[in-house]
Amino acid sequence: MTEPAQRADRPRDSSPDQGESAPATPQEATGAAEPAAAALAALAERVEDLSRVVARQAATLERMADEARARARRDRADLPLLTELFALHGDTVTCARTAESDRDRTAFTALAGRLERLLTGRGATLVTPGPDTPFDARTMEAADVVDVADPAADRTVEALLSPGLLVEDRSVRPAAVVVRRHRPTT
Repeated sequence: MTEPAQRADRPRDSSPDQGESAPATPQEATGAAEPAAAALAALAERVEDLSRVVARQAATLERMADEARARARRDRADLPLLTELFALHGDTVTCARTAESDRDRTAFTALAGRLERLLTGRGATLVTPGPDTPFDARTMEAADVVDVADPAADRTVEALLSPGLLVEDRSVRPAAVVVRRHRPTT
């Protein structure tokens, strides 16, 4: 058998190597080219289809990115309003706790509930961890620490001093809490 380099050097009109066959007539050569042309046309059509799919996906990704940017702009625009509503909520809760009459307490409690619904409707979440909740440094701040003998209570909330505010996944105001710390008794 000859090497590939030797085949390339061989003139075109020389006889083929063993196992190779030359087309006997030009019609046979054309017949062999037709399936290749059909395969090439099918491949070209497939490439066009894939190009359209890629273009559609690129347009979809661009649209999704534009929507995300618009949503982020809206969220940033709401942030100052949500912060002010949260402060107003805190004031109404304080007024409800310190009200001298039941009538005032009921009114301030209703107003605080309405403000909480308004905050929630705008995409905010009040962070109000209860006792025994594990301390989460992302949404809480330790205003005070108390020692406990129970190791299971280590790094859990003892009491909530003031609620926090979470907008989307961002902690705007951490909840002020008293945190338990395990100290073995000596």
